[in-house]
Amino acid sequence: MKIDQFNFAGKKAIVRVDFNVPLDENGQVTDDTRIRGALPTLKKILNDGGSVIMMSHMGKPKGKVNPKFSLEQIVGKVSERLGIPVKFANDCAKADNAARELKPGEALLLENLRFYAEEEGKPVGIDKADPAYEEAKKEMKERQKEFAKKLASYADVYVNDAFGTAHRKHASTAVIADYFNTDAKMLGYLMEKEVTAIDNVLKNAQHPFTAIIGGSKVSSKLGVIKNLLDKVDNLIIGGGMGYTFIKAQGGKIGESLHEDDLMPEALNVMAAAKEKGVNLSLSVATVAADKFANDANRKIVPIDAIPDGWEGMDASEESLAEWKKIILNSKTILWNGPVGVFEFENFAHGTGEIAKYVAQATQENGAYSLVGGGDSVAAVNKFGLADKVSYVSTGGGAMLEAIEGKVLPGVAAIKS
Repeated sequence: MKIDQFNFAGKKAIVRVDFNVPLDENGQVTDDTRIRGALPTLKKILNDGGSVIMMSHMGKPKGKVNPKFSLEQIVGKVSERLGIPVKFANDCAKADNAARELKPGEALLLENLRFYAEEEGKPVGIDKADPAYEEAKKEMKERQKEFAKKLASYADVYVNDAFGTAHRKHASTAVIADYFNTDAKMLGYLMEKEVTAIDNVLKNAQHPFTAIIGGSKVSSKLGVIKNLLDKVDNLIIGGGMGYTFIKAQGGKIGESLHEDDLMPEALNVMAAAKEKGVNLSLSVATVAADKFANDANRKIVPIDAIPDGWEGMDASEESLAEWKKIILNSKTILWNGPVGVFEFENFAHGTGEIAKYVAQATQENGAYSLVGGGDSVAAVNKFGLADKVSYVSTGGGAMLEAIEGKVLPGVAAIKS
């Protein structure tokens, strides 16, 4: 069922949102992007004459009540954005009365789902090596079902609009869907947009298709890179992960971040790219630093000749010029991960330039661009370019798993 085709009049809808927002030391929301992202879905339900029950996690309380992660802290901000006073249930598993009393046009926010270990469905306080672990795991799965059933009992309809957790088979993201008929469970607007954006790059890409994969470790992106080799024309590998590729070829990388155990895999990726006719582009020179700090001394050196005691920290102008040509010649662009130590102002230049190239290719050349992952999203936001790219994904981990070719439980639970 599509959310646009459903009339919520007189219905109670339980909506899985992603309100895992950053808070300051006083419990004030410092970035409400995720709250604003859920508004179209929530307002559709309320405007139809339905009532909405919002459920979310915050942080990692590991199955225990922790005031630091209480969603009560964000009730004011959610009320402000939704334009109505939001009620609060201080225990997500004991909200029967609050849900029952909810009238059309009203909204209720449940307390943090992860205050219950049943949400994630993992045994707590027992090691995987313990012989009793498997039995504990089986028991927890049963408890997870009961927890999901309880959440489902509050509403007539289930809507999943939390793409950031779509790759998790949690009680509120996947298991709960089993307790609703096919015509009473659906993706929210945000989820629909995310799924469409990923399909646009994986299934409907126009060529040339360029993927820019950055970040610190090859290990976290290896599956993504391998899956993309069958789809892209160009693969730009930047950031810390690039040094593993350089060292694998015999280059000198000084103290640069790298993973020795993945050097054989890096060589395999390069060989596979060559075999498939994919242009794999690594940095040719780097901005090196004599320590991992913003105020470090800097110098530009060839990527495969970084002196001892120095480490690669950002892409050089020479590398960026090569990447700019590739990006501006692309019709589909996927960007995940920075090409330098973006958190340090003095080494954020390369990532900022990539953001500008992607925006330019989109605006001037009509490319379709999908940007996802914390630092990539931060870069397009920092330079005011979020509305100059085709789509900015809200879920880094979920996006990566989808691009890796994995089935997302949160999406599969609705579509099955």
